[in-house]
This record gives sequence, structure tokens and C-alpha cells, in this order.
Amino acid sequence: MGDNLKHCPGEVKRGFEIMWKFKSGSYLRFCIGVLLIPCGIALTHTVVASIGASAALSLTGGARPFLTVAVGVMLAAFVFWALPVPVRLYVLAHELTHALLGALLGARISGLRVSGSGGYVKLSQSNWLIALAPYFFPLYTFIVILTYYILLIFFDLRPYALVWLGLIGFTLGFHFVFTIYALAQDQQDVRDYGRVFSFGMIYFINMLGVCLVLLIVAPLTLPDLIRRLAGDQAVVWSVCGRALMAAANQMQNAE
Repeated sequence: MGDNLKHCPGEVKRGFEIMWKFKSGSYLRFCIGVLLIPCGIALTHTVVASIGASAALSLTGGARPFLTVAVGVMLAAFVFWALPVPVRLYVLAHELTHALLGALLGARISGLRVSGSGGYVKLSQSNWLIALAPYFFPLYTFIVILTYYILLIFFDLRPYALVWLGLIGFTLGFHFVFTIYALAQDQQDVRDYGRVFSFGMIYFINMLGVCLVLLIVAPLTLPDLIRRLAGDQAVVWSVCGRALMAAANQMQNAE
């Protein structure tokens, strides 16, 4: 591209360079999104297997923390289905998450608006992390956890641990339900960075978040989780490799 632009006027050259950079970034994000598909499939198997093991243990009287969080998640889903949708509450968390990540990454906040029909936050800069953060960062869950540990400095809250875990489950359920609700609509955040990359990254990071919660509330250790995840990733990527080899052989035979 550089040789073709040598004799172009400066503004035209800069325009082509910006366009080339944008397209290159789009292609890279698309490739990353495609690679996240098998990663997400393997991670889903790890999460489902871990949840199944924890649920089986809870039925025998163990894993009470896991059961409490699970009840909170299901209660949030029921509230979403049975009661008027609290859109303004979600929009508030959505825009505050944009603002929080933007501030942490050095962006200046010049405006924020929240209403029942939508909202926006004005930032001096943005990137995919800031744009997609509301879809994988459960702000209300973070607030519940932070509040609990701050209060724990001054009060003995151990008798209320299950209430805290229930709130974690409820806010996580709120996050998951509203993330699905929002992504079912046409989101500018998703369009800006490509649907394949955005959906893949949102799903993958949410599943990592579920793994983190399982480590906290379920009878699951980090070495066990890593071992299970590594095994699932190896199986899925092995299947992908065999499928690609079979497709390549089919193309050669067709020639």
C-alpha cells in the first residue's frame, strides 16, 4: 500500500492509511472472534460439568453456598419474566460501567444520561474493552461484594453469609438476563467492533466469570478447574484440527 500512496496528496494519503488501519483491525478482530468459538465451546463444557457436579453435591446436603447463589440467579430470571422490566436500572449499570472502565483507562467523562428508553456516556476515547464491558462486567455484583467486605471490617457478618451469597446470585442473574435482553437488540457497541468478535468475547469473558464464582461458592479447587478446562480445550481443538484436515483432504480429492 505504501508505494501506491507515495504520490497522493497528504490528506488523501492519511485517509487511505486510516481506512487501511480500520480494515486491518476489523479482520484481526474477526479472526480472534472465530478462534474464540472453539474456546467458548470447551469453556462451556467445563462450566456445565462443574455446575452439574456442584448441583449433585447440593442435593446430598453439601454445597449450600452454591445452592444459595443458584437460587438467587433463578429468582432474578423469574422476576424478569413476572414483573415489569426494570430497564432504567439496567441502563444505569450499563452506562456507569462504560464510565468506570473509561476512567480507569484514562478517558475523560464529559456527560452521562440515563432514561427508561436508553442512555449514553460521553468519553474522550474508547476501545473494545470500554465498549463491551457492560456485557461482561456485572456492576451490581461487584458493588454487593465490595460492600460486604467493607462492612466486614466493622461488623461480624458471618451469620448473614447466605444472604450475601443470595444477593450475589440475584445480581448475577440480573446481569445475565439483561445482557441477553440487550444483545437480542441491535447494539451500536457490538456493531462497532464486529458481531463475531463482540459476541465471542462477551460470551467467553462471562463464562470465565462463572468459573470465578464457582471457585468461590462451589466445592471446586483451582487446580481441578484448570485441569478440567485444559482437558476440554484439548478435546475441542483436536476435533477442530481433524475437521480441518478432513476438509483439506476433501478439497484435494475434488481437484
